[in-house]
Amino acid sequence: MSTDAAAESQARRDRAAEERRDAERRRGAQQTRRTTTPQRRQDQGPLAILAMAAADIERAVTRGRVTADTRATFQAIALMLREQRAEAKTASMPEVQRTALNKRIEGLAATLARTSAREPSLFALLADDTQLLPGTASALRELRVKAGLAVEDEETPVAPPVQTQPARAQRQVVPQSAVARSLANPFLAPDYSAAPTPPKQRPRLLVDWELIQPLLRSFEQSTADAPSCMTLPAPSDAHISAGLDLMPHQAQVVAAAKDGHRTFLLADEPGLGKTAQALLAAQATDAYPLLVVVPNVVKTSWAREADMWTPKHPATVIHGDGENVDAFCDIVIVNYDILDRHVGWLGRFGFRGMVVDEAHFIKNKTSQRSQNVLELSRKIRERTTRPLLMALTGTPLINDIEDFLAIWEFLGWVGDGKVSNDLLQALEANGMTPIDFGFYPAARQAVIEMGIVRRRKVDVAKDIPTRRIADVPVELEGALGSSIREAERKLVARLVKRYRSTVAARKDADQIVGVDAAIVRQVCERELRNADENNDGENVFAMMRRIGTAKAELAADYTAQLSRNAGKVVFFAKHIDVMDAAEAVFAKRGIGYTSIRGDQSTKVRTKNIDSFVNDPDMHVIVCSLSAAGVGINLQVSSNVVLAELSWTAAEQTQAIDRVHRIGQDQPVTAWRIIATQTIDARVAELIGAKEGLAARALDGADVEITDIDVRLETMVGMLTDALGS
Repeated sequence: MSTDAAAESQARRDRAAEERRDAERRRGAQQTRRTTTPQRRQDQGPLAILAMAAADIERAVTRGRVTADTRATFQAIALMLREQRAEAKTASMPEVQRTALNKRIEGLAATLARTSAREPSLFALLADDTQLLPGTASALRELRVKAGLAVEDEETPVAPPVQTQPARAQRQVVPQSAVARSLANPFLAPDYSAAPTPPKQRPRLLVDWELIQPLLRSFEQSTADAPSCMTLPAPSDAHISAGLDLMPHQAQVVAAAKDGHRTFLLADEPGLGKTAQALLAAQATDAYPLLVVVPNVVKTSWAREADMWTPKHPATVIHGDGENVDAFCDIVIVNYDILDRHVGWLGRFGFRGMVVDEAHFIKNKTSQRSQNVLELSRKIRERTTRPLLMALTGTPLINDIEDFLAIWEFLGWVGDGKVSNDLLQALEANGMTPIDFGFYPAARQAVIEMGIVRRRKVDVAKDIPTRRIADVPVELEGALGSSIREAERKLVARLVKRYRSTVAARKDADQIVGVDAAIVRQVCERELRNADENNDGENVFAMMRRIGTAKAELAADYTAQLSRNAGKVVFFAKHIDVMDAAEAVFAKRGIGYTSIRGDQSTKVRTKNIDSFVNDPDMHVIVCSLSAAGVGINLQVSSNVVLAELSWTAAEQTQAIDRVHRIGQDQPVTAWRIIATQTIDARVAELIGAKEGLAARALDGADVEITDIDVRLETMVGMLTDALGS
């Protein structure tokens, strides 16, 4: 055989061998499809895996066995379902198939929402901006593997690492008054006067144990009737300013601080007076200077509460860069949003106490504000051996207990993955380790005795009136706030001009001394009669509407916090645009809401009321003051938010009475959102509510103002003040 023939023969054999291998690969692929495709059809892809996992979560919630793993899996299901929804929108498929797929996705989403409604700790995990729990990444990876989806390292989300030092803001500020105070007392020494006595014996039993997770388990596994409040002494009014009426449950915390307790997780339900307790505890322990970190919405309220409860200890509020702060005051109040630019000088200031209001704001330890708060707490504890540290939050203690680790760290109970010496001593005293069944209830009680205080309205109902009104002052900032104040200035200027021209036209003008009250009233009555002619937005009616619009998002934000902490909330507003703005906030946050408006039919209104009353997913009902002020029953809620003020006390009372009525078994609180430094505050005083701010309870009596026109008296007061100044 020639060489060419041999080569050709070899080539044919190679081609035949390659064809056999191709045939074998095709047969193998076909066999694979025969064995895998039917299985895929039977399971119906990733959604079936998610549905089974969601069913497991629902069963766990029903049985009351929600653990850290349960929450991590729930969050992983929500994330993966979000991915499936996004893919369904962009995938190439027949429209009928897309519709069916979307229907299944929405059904599964409804299951998650229904489950989260029964377990509040799961509800927050559905938000878009929620931080990942420690076990979510592994749970998501496991679900992907079960669903046959690709799993790559870069696709698996992981929680960002916890930073030991907060990332600094680009611009740090130091107010001049803080520099002046430092120069006035340059040799401020650390306070070691209250140093605790060293333990007689070093811990031995638990020294090598990892205790953080067992402590969390002790709260997850607690029974429904387990105590949630530390042992408190008998109430005493020895440290309360004369003329103030403190409720017994409030006085107990003040007495505990006076007796030597210095760390408190004050988790009373909203409306039970946590602000007063914190301020009076600081006074009882002389914890000055005192740093108070709060949300912006209650910053001014804290200053006014301090002036009321502890008038001998002046308070100052930090705004912006702090140009106007008075660093010589005993109480320094700052909001979370600007804390990053002030954390430097605050850490060197020499505070002997620190209060964090709405402490659930620092649950995420990776956030800027949480790290700033923890650093300030750490610096205060380094300088003052036993400072007063108080974390205030209405969030129930048993929900998402992992989130409380940041609060425990703020209080100095834990840190760097270990428990503090004080807590370790308390755990040692029980004589048990985590392998002992009795360790967990004893450990839970040990943590509670470190300073957890949790009281519910129903537990202290005998101490408070059945109906009260609390004002929540807010500041209108930015261009809208400036425009409102400018419009008010123009209105006052117009009234002053009319007053002076009226006086000048009188024959007895030279005999008028000071401010003539009759002429003031005459000018203001004319302004009211001609209000429609002032179409430049400077009349009192237009300004109140603009103020309501400016308050809308702040009021909705407060309502959202309240609904999370205290259950269903009734939101009242006068104008449609305010209702629309509030509903947009609720929709963005994933908070279930419904509404009652004047243009609704009776059928729709009845349906919406029934939905709010009976559906656990409906947390807020947005009501028109005119449409829902009478004739409906909303007593399923015990909290009312009045986003806008009415011109009459009767209209306000009627709104509150939708909740405060026969059959209501909870104390009712009406929260009025008041725009400070505007006529809103003046109107609030005139419509009959007695003075009371934040959680300051009133006596609940109806005080009607029947002999005056609030609109007229508002302008009379504005003009009188302007002429007097």
